[in-house]
Amino acid sequence: MRIERFIIVLGVLAAMIAASYLLPVRWDMTDDKHYSLSEATKAMLRQTDEAIEITLLLDGDLNSGFRRLKKATEETIDEMNVYGKFTMHNAQFTIHNAQCTIEIADSLGLNPIVIHEREQNGKTAQTTVYPYALMQYKGKRAVVSLLKNTRGLSGEENLNASIEQLEFAFAEALHLLQQKETPRVAILEGHGEPDEAHTYDLMSALSKYYQVDRGSITDEHVNAHILDGYKAVIIVNPVTAFSDAERFVIDQYIMRGGAVLWAVNGVQFSEQVLQQEGFTPIIAMELGLSDMLFRYGVRVNPALVQDIQCLPIPVNVSSDPSQPNLQPMPWTYAPLLLTSQGSPITRNMGQVMSTFVSPVDAVGGEDGIEKRVLLATSTASRVTATPGKVNLDDMNPDAKTFVYQYVPIAVSLEGAFSSAYAHRMMPKGIETDEPIRKTGVKTRQVVIGSGSILLNETQKGQVLPMGYDRYSGMQFSNRDFAVNAILWLTDSEGIIGLREKSVALRLLNDQRAHQYRAQIQTLSISLPIGILALIGGLVWGIRKHRYERKEI
Repeated sequence: MRIERFIIVLGVLAAMIAASYLLPVRWDMTDDKHYSLSEATKAMLRQTDEAIEITLLLDGDLNSGFRRLKKATEETIDEMNVYGKFTMHNAQFTIHNAQCTIEIADSLGLNPIVIHEREQNGKTAQTTVYPYALMQYKGKRAVVSLLKNTRGLSGEENLNASIEQLEFAFAEALHLLQQKETPRVAILEGHGEPDEAHTYDLMSALSKYYQVDRGSITDEHVNAHILDGYKAVIIVNPVTAFSDAERFVIDQYIMRGGAVLWAVNGVQFSEQVLQQEGFTPIIAMELGLSDMLFRYGVRVNPALVQDIQCLPIPVNVSSDPSQPNLQPMPWTYAPLLLTSQGSPITRNMGQVMSTFVSPVDAVGGEDGIEKRVLLATSTASRVTATPGKVNLDDMNPDAKTFVYQYVPIAVSLEGAFSSAYAHRMMPKGIETDEPIRKTGVKTRQVVIGSGSILLNETQKGQVLPMGYDRYSGMQFSNRDFAVNAILWLTDSEGIIGLREKSVALRLLNDQRAHQYRAQIQTLSISLPIGILALIGGLVWGIRKHRYERKEI
């Protein structure tokens, strides 16, 4: 009887082990669901009909932080392999393979990361790592950047943010490899927008994901469906008003599910006059868009924001014109904007550089539109209403007047919007056979109170990156913000939502760990042995007690 029960138990265990290999059944016991993939990632992996080859360049003599990143990367790939077909290659940094790895990285233009660490003996160690992975599918290749290096965060925080973004990084690369057609986005022109040289970096950043077109819809006769072939429309810093026909085309494009990124200023001023005269008046910008945006649930106010947390500009403090003395002075009209951790667009992102920004308000709380603040000022801000003026002499304003906190500068909108033409006649010059759509399908919009966030500067004919301050030499997160905003607007698969994944950061106190090193080592060795000895003693005592009673 006992033998039969033993055989049955053994058969059940064998069946469970076999099922665990054959069936993709997995349990994630972590609080933050660190080892779980989203449904969007699983759906993409199930669509793969050929093997996905991944070459992991992150290897070699790594410190504890990068070993943790490598382990998390391998675990992510293993989890993805349950639903797809992966072939894993490790590019080992050994004597035989190191040169090959460097050649691969150099051929793809991948820059290494040089890590400087101080060892316990006081010596400084230098290590070069390549935090990248190469993904190949059906003859196409994509580079996956494993390290997110955000300015202002510590090394441990950056590594933790990198681990949080691993699924998004691989899912984004796989999405690009699976695309059969490149989606298109449009940058509208015809209203005094910045030229191509000052939007070059924006177009370059988006070209990885989209075909970027530039064009105008200011013709006398406009096809109401002229924008329908675009996944998103970008409006950057217009200075002249939109016609009624243009507003109608954009409105109906949104009603049919189109996405729009609005980067518009609430005030009008002249930087040339400011440089020449030392001051410039500011008046409300009349673009003809206020009613539309208010209908959609947002308002760009006719005002300028100043912030104590701002960029410096060089100012000549010398009284002798023949011997200029340029010194950096805070320019409160160039605030460094804080990013929200509650949106996939701005999660784990550093500060965003801006100049001459207008505050943005969310309106219409019962309209069913989900609104999120993306960018905001610091805890010491003030607002200059129109009409007013900007003065270069205003370099040391009274800090007591900066009484506003977290003034919104950029807002995301998601939902089914109501048309601005729901109770209006169709404008003249519109070519369409369809009636006016009064309500739209669910879509998304992003509204920014300044076009400066999406623009790049030029220096001696060379294009500088978005968010690069040439005076301080610091690089801010404008480029990431612009790309993430467009990815969020056009994301129908839910991939951008993976950026909201959170992994709890549990830091080790290095000082205490080194101080109590001997005690920790002793406890780590003796405690398991003591537990095993206790369990063994209990089992021996129970068996002895049971069999002694039987003998009696």
